[in-house]
Amino acid sequence: MTERITIDIWSDVMCPWCVIGYQHLRRALDDLGGEVEAEIRWLPFELNPDMPPEGEESRAHIARKYGRTPSEAAAGAGIMAERARAAGFPFDYTGEGDPPVTMMWNTFDAHKLLSWTVANAGAAAQMRLALALFAAHFQQRRRIGDREVLLDIAEASGLDRAAAAAALDDADLADAVRAEQQQAWDMNIGGVPAMIFDGKFLVPGAQEPEIYVDVIRKVIARR
Repeated sequence: MTERITIDIWSDVMCPWCVIGYQHLRRALDDLGGEVEAEIRWLPFELNPDMPPEGEESRAHIARKYGRTPSEAAAGAGIMAERARAAGFPFDYTGEGDPPVTMMWNTFDAHKLLSWTVANAGAAAQMRLALALFAAHFQQRRRIGDREVLLDIAEASGLDRAAAAAALDDADLADAVRAEQQQAWDMNIGGVPAMIFDGKFLVPGAQEPEIYVDVIRKVIARR
């Protein structure tokens, strides 16, 4: 018999470990075959809520935020790119021409769209949007803090552009996203990814696929 499980992922689309962790989770679910059917939902966690609209160059941001030298930040970025490639989500630039500078952007509007999507179109539609946002940031290097870019991504993901635009203007939705972020802090989630299995069991950080397999089997066995 196939068991059903919900997996809530607190994450930010600027977070490389979040997409790596998701790739590992997806591999774990594939390894479990027909044992488990998972509904995965993405919840908001802004790594840089004070990021200005003009953004910040990624390596300069890492150096400033974590006290690293430019060479240390560059080396860290290279290691992260290797981990992402191994996980099946390479950060190689897929656009035309020379790759633009990697940037960090404000992601509050992206989180609003993700929250609106799961509420109005379901978890599968939210997953399409989340993966499109990860690709837009890490592979296409698009300005995902920009409203029109976000709407382009939403529309390309199958969502209604006018409805998505209205969601971005919805003050109640903004309050709901802030409340979900506060919920993460209330649960002592200080970094992402953080995955909640069955609404009860928290697994912090990007784990290896075999860890997720073990967690899922234990969660189901303890029901």
